[in-house]
Amino acid sequence: MTPAFADPQAPSRPLHVVSPDGLEAWLEGQPAPVAAWLRDTGFKAGWGEVTLIPGTGVAGAVIGLGTPAARRRLRFGLAKAVAVLPAGDWHFEGLPRELATEAALGWLLAQYRFDHYKPQSRSLPQLKCPAGACPLSVGAMAAGEWLTRDLINTPAADMGPEELQEAFLALADRFDAATQVVQGADLERDFPMVHAVGKGSDRAPRIMSMRWGDRGPSVTLVGKGVCFDTGGLNLKPSSGMQLMKKDMGGAATVMGLAQMIMQVNLPIRLRVIVPAVENSVSGRAMRPKDILRSRKGLTVEVNDTDAEGRLVLGDALAWAAEENPELLISMATLTGAARVAVGPDLAPYYTDDPELAAALEAGALAGADPVWRLPFHEAYEPVIEPGIADLDNAPGFGFAGSITAALFLRRFADHPRYMHFDIYGHTPSDAPARPKGGVGQGARALLLGLPAMLGR
Repeated sequence: MTPAFADPQAPSRPLHVVSPDGLEAWLEGQPAPVAAWLRDTGFKAGWGEVTLIPGTGVAGAVIGLGTPAARRRLRFGLAKAVAVLPAGDWHFEGLPRELATEAALGWLLAQYRFDHYKPQSRSLPQLKCPAGACPLSVGAMAAGEWLTRDLINTPAADMGPEELQEAFLALADRFDAATQVVQGADLERDFPMVHAVGKGSDRAPRIMSMRWGDRGPSVTLVGKGVCFDTGGLNLKPSSGMQLMKKDMGGAATVMGLAQMIMQVNLPIRLRVIVPAVENSVSGRAMRPKDILRSRKGLTVEVNDTDAEGRLVLGDALAWAAEENPELLISMATLTGAARVAVGPDLAPYYTDDPELAAALEAGALAGADPVWRLPFHEAYEPVIEPGIADLDNAPGFGFAGSITAALFLRRFADHPRYMHFDIYGHTPSDAPARPKGGVGQGARALLLGLPAMLGR
C-alpha cells in the first residue's frame, strides 16, 4: 500500500469543517434533523472533533476547526477523522485554504499502518485532494515518511546492515541512482571508525553511497545507520535497549528525504551516504580507551563505546566533505541530551549559517515539521579534546551533550554550509497522523526549504 488520494471523479461523502464561532450559523443552514442530531450529540466544533451525520447509512460527517490556540498546540487535528469515518471516499467542505496542505498531508500520514507482522483488517476512508494542496509534493512527503517509518519500525533481527543495504539499493534502483558499497578490507582501510564500531558484530559493517541527478547544486545527505546499539562493552541496561532498533533513524530519515527529492524531481545533484553497522558485544568489539584513526586522519579516544554514532558519522562526513558539496546535511538519533532539551516532538538542528536556518524554519512551518536551532557553541570546543588524541568521543563534561556531539561532527564535516540534526525518530504515544513508533523528523522541512537554501 502506498499513500494516495481518492479518484477526484468518484462519488464521495462530505466532511464539513466548522469553526466554533461559526457553528450556530452553520447549523441553521442544515436540515432540521441534522441540526437536531448535532445539538443532541453535543458537537462543539473542537479541534478534530468528529461526529457522523446519519442518513441512509452515514450520509456525511462534521469535524471541528477548534480555536487558533488549539491548532497551534496540536498539528494534524483534522487527521483524527481517519480513525472515525467509515471506509469510502470523502471530500472536505468548508476547509480553509490555508489549512489545505496540512489537512491533505495529515490524512495521508494517518493512513500509515505497520502491518508487516500483524495484518490490519480495517479499511480506511480515502480523501479527495482538497483545493489548494499540491498532490505531487504532498504525496511525495507522505511516501517518503512511510518509508522512514517502515525502516525504523522493523525489528533489528530483520533490519541489520545487510537488510538496510537491500532497502538502500532498492530505493536507488527505483530512481535509477548510481550506488557504491564499501565493506571488508576496503572498509577497514578507508573507513576505520565505521569498521571499529561494527567489527564486534557477526553482521558485517559497510558504508553505502547513492548518487542521483545531473544538474543543479550538489547536496549530500549523511544518515547514521546503527541498526542496533547494545552500547558495546559499555553495555546499556535493559531499559536502554528497548528502542535501539530505531538507532538507524538518521539513515531511515535521509532515505525518506531522498525519496521525496527524487519523486518531485528536485533539480539538484543528490548524494546520500549511510554507514551501516551493529554495535555489539564480543571479543572483537572496540574497547574503552582505544584510540582510533579516522578517515580524515584525526585520532579519536574512545571513552564510551556507547557513543558510537558520532564515530561512524565522522568517517562518513569526511568522505562527503572531500567533494565539497554546496550543502552537507547529517541526521542521527545521536544523543539523549537532545531529548532532555526539546523532547521527542522537536527536531533540534545545528548550523552556522543564518540563511540556511531561515529557509529551514520556513519549510518546517509549511510542512508541519517542527525544528529548533541549537548552537555550535565554540566555548565547548576544548571539552572534546582529550589530550592524548585529537578528539574524545564521550567527554566527561556532564553538560551540553548534544552540543559537544555536534562540535565533534563539525570537525569532520569541515564545511561552511553544514547542518546537523539530532533527531529522536520515535513517537512515544499515538498522535494525529503520527502513530506510536518510528517517525521522520526534519525531512519535510528540508524538502520544502531546500530551494531557498540553494538560491532556487
